[in-house]
Amino acid sequence: MPTPTFQGLRVLALESRRATEMAALISNYGGRALVAPALREVPLASNTEALDFAAALLRDEFDIVIFLTGVGTRALTDVVARAHSREAFVAALGRTKVVARGPKPLAVLRELQVPVWVSVPEPNTWRELLAALDARGEERALEGARVAVQEYGVSNVELLDALRARGARVVRVPVYRWALPEDVAPLKAAVAALAHGEVDVACFTTSVQVVHLWQIAEELRLADDIRRELGRAVIASIGPTTSEELRRHGLTADLEPSHPKLGVLVREAAERSAGLLLAKRSSGGST
Repeated sequence: MPTPTFQGLRVLALESRRATEMAALISNYGGRALVAPALREVPLASNTEALDFAAALLRDEFDIVIFLTGVGTRALTDVVARAHSREAFVAALGRTKVVARGPKPLAVLRELQVPVWVSVPEPNTWRELLAALDARGEERALEGARVAVQEYGVSNVELLDALRARGARVVRVPVYRWALPEDVAPLKAAVAALAHGEVDVACFTTSVQVVHLWQIAEELRLADDIRRELGRAVIASIGPTTSEELRRHGLTADLEPSHPKLGVLVREAAERSAGLLLAKRSSGGST
């Protein structure tokens, strides 16, 4: 099979931790990479919610604990270890029904040797999480259950509302939050490039990238320009959660990868972007 290629298209990525890798992948597939970090992870200045959660968990006050991210699972464990022994924390989790939303939190929980009651299948959105919990309702119904949800920077309102609608008593456990990069100049330059039609393909690997791109666009009074030009570009989204955030801003993802992994996203975008771009621009806008 021929090697996938962007055919020289200008490809925007908003990666932070993996910015160098993303730029290399785009270049290797024949794209002209524009990489502008859109976020940084900032530990919460006060971890009172996490410590309160740990104390309640040790008192066996939760029935179900949901872990949404690997980074958050590890960070929560480190925060709790400041006040309690890791062994006591792990033992307390072992007395609850633990849910892992996808492979990353699952891997951390396995390292800790925490039994996992439910492992959420791909694409690992809140919908699959709820379906998995509903499927295990005979073992532990959500009605009346005391549920803790480890959060990953922004609250998943749909998940929290759906759990409450099923009769669960929900406690949020924020561990870290997302912030804009300390240096926003590259992101501002990326917004300007988008607004001037200088981007052919935009890759989004987390919903927070969309939120922060829009925040800067609104500060620069370029939100309408960004929406117009993204409507003429190819939008590649890592998965359903990111695509939902795009829809909140009036945009539709043109492609999601067959697996929600960065390398797969770039390869499949390289395979399909030239054709998608031609179709979009021939039709005068978004498909």
